[in-house]
Amino acid sequence: MTPGKQIAREIFRDTLAALDIPRVMELRLTLLGSTLILDNTAVDLAACSAVCVVAIGKAAHAMAAGLRTFLPDSCRFRGVVAAPTKPEAPIPGLEYFVAGHPNPNEESWRSAEAILALLRGADERSVVFFLLSGGGSALTELPIVPGMRLEDLQAANHALVTCGAPIEAMNTVRRHLSAVKGGRLALAAARATKITLAVTDVPVGKEHALASGPTVPDPSTIADTLRIIDQYELRKKFPPALVRWLDAGKMPETPKPGDPAFRNAHFHLLLGMHDLFHAAHHSSEARGYVTCCDNSTDDWPVGEAADALLKKLEQWKGENPGQRVALIADGELSSPVTGNGIGGRNSAFVLSCVEKIAARGITVLSAGTDGMDGNSPAAGAVADGETLARAKALGLDPAATFRQSNAYTFFEMLGDTVLTGPTGNNLRDLRILLAEP
Repeated sequence: MTPGKQIAREIFRDTLAALDIPRVMELRLTLLGSTLILDNTAVDLAACSAVCVVAIGKAAHAMAAGLRTFLPDSCRFRGVVAAPTKPEAPIPGLEYFVAGHPNPNEESWRSAEAILALLRGADERSVVFFLLSGGGSALTELPIVPGMRLEDLQAANHALVTCGAPIEAMNTVRRHLSAVKGGRLALAAARATKITLAVTDVPVGKEHALASGPTVPDPSTIADTLRIIDQYELRKKFPPALVRWLDAGKMPETPKPGDPAFRNAHFHLLLGMHDLFHAAHHSSEARGYVTCCDNSTDDWPVGEAADALLKKLEQWKGENPGQRVALIADGELSSPVTGNGIGGRNSAFVLSCVEKIAARGITVLSAGTDGMDGNSPAAGAVADGETLARAKALGLDPAATFRQSNAYTFFEMLGDTVLTGPTGNNLRDLRILLAEP
């Protein structure tokens, strides 16, 4: 392994280690007697008739464990956890669902039903902790459309994720077709105090993008949803039950700012983009790289993002002559599935860089902080200036592999996948670009 690839892997591992959710909860939350304080929110737990927990996402287990450790032993809570894996140490009082991602499964459906049943019992003296992290859009789902079955839900989700729409457009449609997204969980617990703790790198002001915004107002409208459905010709791909419902004009609007359901709702970011950048920046600087951070390519197509970030890396190198330089980028990229291969947007991004960095002193790593990349077992991949020559020696064609959506197989044959297993965290994706003098 070349030094650049090894260093990029080390920076990624250091970043994951720095993002310890239980430790962050310990630092951010304060308990004075029975009163929980977080920023400008204070809740007297002793005065609550019920404490409920709803944990949804790839970091759900770590967030639930962190909250349980922090709260006093006398505080008994009940709740629901929807995550892609089983818990290592189940917490008494919590009902667990091993839900599907990226496609919802039966447990996704059942977890949504369990959450709504839990929230129906919440009154003015109840407090509900919503612990949200990435992946929640698939891990908890229940269609608002009468008569839809699980296979219909899965078909609709598959149509969305393969239509080529950016993630924000997909989430707009999801929010309007769901009984649990777009503020509808807040609506279900309208009378209770609602505290949402989030692990995400979505920008401030776009909290509705996390898990499709189950506890916050939805800024999008029915008109936006129908426009996206028409633009990407989704009626041709949606199941008949959904198309009939759309044609009948039965879509209800999602709750908006000012709705009484949000009067006693509080949203707090536990870990976000700044934390991700800070950890990666610190690790790369410690290894002698003059480092800058960039989040301008979030939601871009992988090819355009590769061109833009490599151009910025060259500019940064020019501003620091004779220095080793690093560019750290985050966020999710758009990578429509065009073949039947194995991979995801992270390995696809690195694959799109392979020919561009050939024979140059540049290393590129892209990986998901959740340890997952599309339908592959890897978090992502890493490449350098030697990758193209090594691939050709094995008869591998980067362009053809990209069209086949088979980036994981490409890098697996080269020994350049990034494998972590599920990390129990999720701050979306991290890209590390290194350039030698």
